[in-house]
Amino acid sequence: MGLEIERKFLVAGEFKSSAKKATRITQGYLCSVPERTVRVRVKGEKGFITVKGIGSDSGASRFEWEKEIPVDEVKELLKICEPGVIDKTRYLVDCGNHTFEVDEFYGDNEGLVVAEVELSDENEEFSRPEWLGEEVTGDKKYYNSMLKKNPYKNWK
Repeated sequence: MGLEIERKFLVAGEFKSSAKKATRITQGYLCSVPERTVRVRVKGEKGFITVKGIGSDSGASRFEWEKEIPVDEVKELLKICEPGVIDKTRYLVDCGNHTFEVDEFYGDNEGLVVAEVELSDENEEFSRPEWLGEEVTGDKKYYNSMLKKNPYKNWK
């Protein structure tokens, strides 16, 4: 169990040519209340269950626990998840001493591309790639658990 510290940004430029890996992710939520979100996900060939707690005031830190589980169990759990599934490709892009996770969304969230960088503390310095756009850390509408409730297609 641990504390997840990350900052989130919109993507405002081409990043795919710099990606070292791309993985398709499908995920659903068993519980999406802010105090405790419980998600299941198929990430490539692996399955996971994750529990996240409520975020800090800045939105950059929150409790996170994750465990690998069999993909067939994830597929069964997806059947009882809350309505709405998140479908995306995650690209890993190195910049300086950090790796950005860039998510390109599909379906009801088509057109949304968000980058996250994990840090050791909220004030850690990091190199910003040229394609990094507006910071949206702490803006709950960009949380995956909220994107399934109010997808990007409804924002316009």
